[in-house]
Amino acid sequence: MGNPILFSLIFCTFFINGLVVSADWSILDLKRTNGVGDSLKKYCESWRMNVEMHNIRKFKVVPQECVPYIKKYMRSSQYKADSERALEEVTLYLTSCCSLEGDGKDAWIFDVDDTLISTIPYFNKHGFGGEKINSTSLEKWMRKSEAPALKHTLELFHRIKDKGFKIFLISSRREPLRSSTVDNLIQVGYHGWSGLTLRGLDDEAMEVQNYKSRVRQLLVDEGYRIWGIIGDQWTSFHGHPRAKRAFKLPNSIYYVA
Repeated sequence: MGNPILFSLIFCTFFINGLVVSADWSILDLKRTNGVGDSLKKYCESWRMNVEMHNIRKFKVVPQECVPYIKKYMRSSQYKADSERALEEVTLYLTSCCSLEGDGKDAWIFDVDDTLISTIPYFNKHGFGGEKINSTSLEKWMRKSEAPALKHTLELFHRIKDKGFKIFLISSRREPLRSSTVDNLIQVGYHGWSGLTLRGLDDEAMEVQNYKSRVRQLLVDEGYRIWGIIGDQWTSFHGHPRAKRAFKLPNSIYYVA
């Protein structure tokens, strides 16, 4: 028979080592690394998390050394899982949050880019956050109406609409992109929204937060009750009036100020 004490020591060693490996788990790479590569990975993961927590604000570009990490995350199953988890909270909220009046004044707001449709195909060819956004180039791409739907949001969009909410889309896109935006949304499966607001000439001089809060105020002035907002930018939520709940989707490629 084997020595039971020796067996116990071996088991404990493997168990403890297993805990250490689990504690060092990385959403970008399950393999443990050491030295400079490990430090850079941790730095970039920390940078991304602090963007999502809104500790890092108004950044113009992703740090160059972190571009490969952000690119890997935004194209990964982890990004998809994080987005789906956020939207699961919306589903839970909807089970008990809202006593709809039936008067057509119960509203829900969605952002557009990287909430309903994805700009990842564009940024995949334009630096993935490592370059300052070229508005002319981005709008040229938007006019092609080729942005794919974020499928998890598409399904939720229709569930919310079917519950009786009036859906309003508030985007930081400019008004000249209206036709392309509508075409793109319809082509990938969105329909039945009650309003789509884009930035007019007067709005372009405002910070996005002020513009979006102004649009919400107009809705409230018309008697709408805003039960929720879903967006990928903090500027979609801040300012008054606020929705009863806000749900943020991950996006560490760019910051809309």
